[in-house]
Amino acid sequence: MLNGICNCDDCKRRTGSAFGWSAYFEDAQVIETSGNPSVYDVDVSPPQRRYFCAACGSTLYWTSGSFPEMTGVAGGSFVDAPLPEPTASYRDGRRCHWVGLPAGWERHA
Repeated sequence: MLNGICNCDDCKRRTGSAFGWSAYFEDAQVIETSGNPSVYDVDVSPPQRRYFCAACGSTLYWTSGSFPEMTGVAGGSFVDAPLPEPTASYRDGRRCHWVGLPAGWERHA
């Protein structure tokens, strides 16, 4: 599992926040989905496909050319069983200057 925050413009737009907290799982680890989510293809490079609830608009999960054969899920979605603290910042050069990070986190351009 990859567990980190992303500071790219796409993640900022997806979350409406200063960054997106994402957990990526190997596709084989995603053992259940239910319902019929709506799909939105994002015109970014690499391409991304978002699956969301048509009733409430919540992003459920997504796939991205950045992490082939993996499925991304918003870190804040894990309310009943919270994820551990993220350990990496991706697109760190685009991080808002006022967002600090804990010592020891990996930082990726």
